[in-house]
Amino acid sequence: MPVVVVESPAKAKTINKYLGPDYTVLASYGHVRDLPPKDGSVDPDDEFAMTWEVSPDSRKHVKAIADALAEDNALILATDPDREGEAISWHLQEALTKRRSIKKDTDVKRVTFNAITKDAVSQAMQNPREVDLPLVEAYLARRALDYLVGFNLSPVLWRKLPGAKSAGRVQSVCLRLIVEREMEIEAFRPVEYWSVKAVFETPRGQTYEARLVTLAGNKLDKHDISNATQAELAVQAITSRALKVTSVEAKPAARNPSAPFMTSTLQQEASRKFGMGARQTMSTAQRLYEAGHITYMRTDGIDMAPEAVTMTRDAIKDRYGAEYVPDGPRIYKNKAKNAQEAHECIRPTDMARDAKSLKLTEEDQRKLYDLIWKRTIACQMAAARLERTTVEIGSDDGQVGLRATGQVVLFDGFLRVYEEGRDDVVDEDDKRLPQIMQGDPAVFAGTSLKDQADKARSNDSGAVLSDNEAVLALQHHTQPPPRYTEATLVKRMEELGIGRPSTYASIVTTIQDRGYVRKDKNRLIPEEKGRIVTIFLLNFFRRYVGYEFTANLEEELDDVSAGGRDYKDLLSRFWRDFSAAISETSELRITEVLDKLDAALAPQLYPPREDGSDPRICPKCGEGRLHLKTSRTGGFVGCGNYPECRYTRPLSGDPDDSGDRVLGEDDGDEISLKTGRFGPYVQRGEVTEENKKPPRASLPNTWSPDDMDLDKALMLLNLPREVGPHPDDGEMIEAGIGRYGPYVKHGKLYANLKQVDEVFEIGMNRAVEVLAQKAASRGGRGATAKPLKELGEHPDGGAVNVMEGRYGPYVKWEKINATLPKGVEPADVTLEQALELVAEKAAKKGGRKKAAPKKKAAPKKKSTAKSD
Repeated sequence: MPVVVVESPAKAKTINKYLGPDYTVLASYGHVRDLPPKDGSVDPDDEFAMTWEVSPDSRKHVKAIADALAEDNALILATDPDREGEAISWHLQEALTKRRSIKKDTDVKRVTFNAITKDAVSQAMQNPREVDLPLVEAYLARRALDYLVGFNLSPVLWRKLPGAKSAGRVQSVCLRLIVEREMEIEAFRPVEYWSVKAVFETPRGQTYEARLVTLAGNKLDKHDISNATQAELAVQAITSRALKVTSVEAKPAARNPSAPFMTSTLQQEASRKFGMGARQTMSTAQRLYEAGHITYMRTDGIDMAPEAVTMTRDAIKDRYGAEYVPDGPRIYKNKAKNAQEAHECIRPTDMARDAKSLKLTEEDQRKLYDLIWKRTIACQMAAARLERTTVEIGSDDGQVGLRATGQVVLFDGFLRVYEEGRDDVVDEDDKRLPQIMQGDPAVFAGTSLKDQADKARSNDSGAVLSDNEAVLALQHHTQPPPRYTEATLVKRMEELGIGRPSTYASIVTTIQDRGYVRKDKNRLIPEEKGRIVTIFLLNFFRRYVGYEFTANLEEELDDVSAGGRDYKDLLSRFWRDFSAAISETSELRITEVLDKLDAALAPQLYPPREDGSDPRICPKCGEGRLHLKTSRTGGFVGCGNYPECRYTRPLSGDPDDSGDRVLGEDDGDEISLKTGRFGPYVQRGEVTEENKKPPRASLPNTWSPDDMDLDKALMLLNLPREVGPHPDDGEMIEAGIGRYGPYVKHGKLYANLKQVDEVFEIGMNRAVEVLAQKAASRGGRGATAKPLKELGEHPDGGAVNVMEGRYGPYVKWEKINATLPKGVEPADVTLEQALELVAEKAAKKGGRKKAAPKKKAAPKKKSTAKSD
């Protein structure tokens, strides 16, 4: 039986179902070889020769394939249809050749399919080819570049910037985007402006709103009314004049649907509509693809196969009627410059099956499939037909003009199924207007705008309301550019030509895992270490974090994949300049680096003070000069008069704020709130010669410094709190806040608490229960921990459950614990998915046991075994 190799066991299971018993389908479990994480794996002096090794976890998978080839001398490489898939096939072929499992007469074929369906797989088997070497060379070039950058630039960061973890060819450029956006936000100065609107009534008693667009005979720009006085005059100008409808214009309009999904747009829309991160989106899409429900999900193509277009148009006609099918199919042209990943769009493999009919059990798969199905259906539907109406209202003297806009949907078209989400709120009045006739008097309505005025004032915004309460002026302020979400970051990277579909999710995840960026309410915020790394790279390696340079390099790599450029020549040109930059920077001392960064950041760190004093003078001691410093957590500003003065503040802190605030006194000690390089904290007393380390306690992340008072500070300073003696042994139970958050402690046993407030409120019964659950989860005494979700029985016997663990939820079967992948919710885990995780963990544990040399010892045991 020919041996067919794919990446994952789930994909193998689906394909095996289509191919039947005449084939042996095995999984490689992803890449089987990689560059050893040590210096010398890529040798620039030997034409960039690359040393590969089979990972310990992959040896058993390669052996299984080799063993199968011993039974049948035919190999079919059926990995994914992109650069990474081609590389996996190449690695397998090389590894199997090296161990002589592939011989001269071995029939090796490469097949690809864009969807895991019976027709697609069968057709692929009838059209085999060889491994695409230009595509492999593009992979080799990218892998070598990433290695050379990572293994040469990262050590420079470690030496020059304590706390910095790594740098990467694309990840550092992505980080730069986030840091520069944060600096834009910090430099932003809001501008005040006012808008004015009025409510009118038609002769038929219907009301409508209009906004002021002309004042004193001049057209108004958005920011022209800049203060309350001007707003009051504008309100008076409207109420003091007789107004009438000067024109009513209705124009037909049409809205066309968005193109079908590619990788980046799928990630963006899943983020907008479901709050799913890039990694979660791709993991979910991967499972849908492997189950045969959608086409390949790593693509920058938006074109659809002709048969898919026909299938979609038929589905539209059957479900919604012939009027929703346009006269001709919609053709979407691919905008991507790189050819090697321009596959078909992401679409369902069977347009007749919606999410409901598939009966998907996992919620994230159900939601994502529904999104893909609706987008695909909508992209081939008729346009929506609208009527947009504009009503102009003015005074006879032409001094005042207002405008009302609205629209009517005459035919919903694709809007019946789907409408694309938006990243930012757009000011757009889509309200339907009542019947309004030209020449009608514009009479102020009896409807009051007082509630809107009161609401604005309650939100600390200004409001000017006319005496008749039908005209209202509202205060606004311009807003800074929004922080990136994962979706908008991917969109920006795509616009700049940075990264590719297969890399977006891993890049965005890496900068968060490195601690350079944190995600708060779905927005990406740079940490201090991320900021300082970016500033360092911009000053010493600006070219290599340049947007244009990175995009041009991506295009050159695309040329390699198309066979138009030699990859070793590309590597040689890159390495010549990059190695010179590394050598030059390596000779710098840390103080030189910090001085240069301090000068580069001076405008942001030390802006002019209102009193004209030197912005570098320490606001606490008044003597020392402020300077940029680094620690393992990143950069901060500190006083040069250390240790006499311990003033510090974060890079993004207020330059004029010392960070100190006295909260009160307790037992003769001053209790104060301070801000250090690790964030805000409370302190008892002051630093003296006798008391160099007074008691301190950091504020929990959920506590705001603005809300701190004496009582809260004492609660923190008095931690850990004694809950009471444990009923079993009388040893004291304590509650406190540690490195990993709030906890209760009994002896050496720690149990995490979910909320900080529980530390101050937890009683004896609850504390004993939490500790017992923790003891049970670690195999100690106490009540059995309750599963988060019971999944069912393992085929070999025994319950399979999802449990809560110290490092997050995990799947448990007998003595095997398998951690859930990031982004996977316990409630969404299926038994099939859990069995895969358990099997992978069991395989890893088995591999380690075989590799352990110590298990071969003990002669007595050997003789006993023989005698038995």
